Amino acid sequence: MDVIIVDKDDRIICNEEKIKAHKEGMLHRAFSIFIFNSKKELLLQKRGLKKYHSGGKWSNTCCSHPEQEENIKEQAEERLKKEMGISTELKEIFSFVYKTKVDNNLTEHEYDHVFLGYYNNDPKPDKNEVDNWKWMDIEKLEQDIKNNPDKYTPWLKICLDKVIEKIN
Repeated sequence: MDVIIVDKDDRIICNEEKIKAHKEGMLHRAFSIFIFNSKKELLLQKRGLKKYHSGGKWSNTCCSHPEQEENIKEQAEERLKKEMGISTELKEIFSFVYKTKVDNNLTEHEYDHVFLGYYNNDPKPDKNEVDNWKWMDIEKLEQDIKNNPDKYTPWLKICLDKVIEKIN
């Protein structure tokens, strides 16, 4: 699978093989999805242990890389359905750039489009992608991240405050 390499303004440069882009820390396009229920709990997923990085860590509801330059929102909705078994409309709420080392000698350097959605049922996750899931109260999540930061993915820790600001 290829990822879309972009500049700091999200303008496309080229496509590159996903693992190579992560080995070399190339800035690439991504999306992160945050699904809340009517109790304002966030649906977290525990990443599958077979993931190429950050396996077994708790993260936002779903994240991936768009495969085409057009319509990131539609691609995010399709990925949410495939990975978590959830069909709901998403709204892009902001984007940000981050760069951080992850395991397996890889670097996440992403121009991340963040989407928000609402859903009140339990997910039906793809067992190849997701090890576990849970709904979690935001205040409890913030406290657990402070107490146990290594249990969570870096991108969740980086953008959670801004997501919370957008839903309040």
